[in-house]
Amino acid sequence: MATNESEQHNSGFDELQQPKMSTGLNVLTILTIIGSAIQLIFALFSFTSAKKSYEKLDETIAQMNNMTKGEDVPDFAKSLIGNPEDLRTLITKGFENRFPILVLSLAAVILCIIGALQMRKLKKQGYTLYIIGELLPFVTSFAFIGMVAFSGFSMLFGVVITLVFILLYTFMRKQLVY
Repeated sequence: MATNESEQHNSGFDELQQPKMSTGLNVLTILTIIGSAIQLIFALFSFTSAKKSYEKLDETIAQMNNMTKGEDVPDFAKSLIGNPEDLRTLITKGFENRFPILVLSLAAVILCIIGALQMRKLKKQGYTLYIIGELLPFVTSFAFIGMVAFSGFSMLFGVVITLVFILLYTFMRKQLVY
């Protein structure tokens, strides 16, 4: 009989234990916090260097034109360089809208960090905050710069990383119990 009471006591204790965060969710939230710190640095750098980029725009476009006219430059390399007029639009609109872009970028970073911290506590609302924080930069880019912001390799890389993290968090969402 003492064994049954002991088993009942242990099973009752197990029911009262708090759920634990999985290793996968732990790693993912740590990577999110690191990525958010990098995004914060990038947002601040973009804001502080916007004027300088705008002032050197004509020089940069002249260099691009010189690189794409060379016969020794392969076609794939020319395509990576991109269209100089797209760069003009990107830098000009980025400079003109640098303050709202900075504010929304900071909001996105904060949402991602808060979301990750909430998910570390296994709270469902963290997932929603994280998703909003991840999508906000794309909405911001489209609103203030336009479709030209979505051209180029760096944006493609950003989209892929964002989609991978959203999918990973979506698969781990069932672990969020609060």
